[in-house]
Amino acid sequence: MMRFILPFVVFVVLAGFLYVGLNLDPHEVPSPLIGKAAPPFNLPQLHDPAKSFSPQQMKGKVWLLNVWASWCVSCKEEHPILVQLSRQNIVPIYGLDYKDKRADAEMTLSGGGDPYTLTVSDTDGRIGIDYGVYGVPETYVIDKQGVIQYKQIGPVTHKSLNETILPLVAKLEKQS
Repeated sequence: MMRFILPFVVFVVLAGFLYVGLNLDPHEVPSPLIGKAAPPFNLPQLHDPAKSFSPQQMKGKVWLLNVWASWCVSCKEEHPILVQLSRQNIVPIYGLDYKDKRADAEMTLSGGGDPYTLTVSDTDGRIGIDYGVYGVPETYVIDKQGVIQYKQIGPVTHKSLNETILPLVAKLEKQS
């Protein structure tokens, strides 16, 4: 009888972990960057490589950083939603073109509309690593002090935009 107790206890513990794990949302991966300053960078702009952009330039503004790539299928899904959002002028959207060829990125934006205030090129993916990018697309809500307040893993949907991102942006805009 005693020899069956240990295997039974191990089975119950493993079954408990499996039960909890199956109820988790894979898009809800906690980011260690939430509540911390957005990692600094200074990257060339996609459309004008002679000019650069740094998050420091956004101090005092609430903004979105959308990590995308021309080769990303999910990015194409969220693209119309971002274009629509940019037309509403609610919050500026800055693009981080991740591990992509400049020509491919420019062609994507010229064909489907450009929702970004500006886009920077992270051709080697180093900045994506600093931001903890799991895969594109990912979108960050950054507050007036340059602190990451939210990270959307996967494409922005109408639901995530209306239920999470825009209410958070409105709240952050009210703060000084």
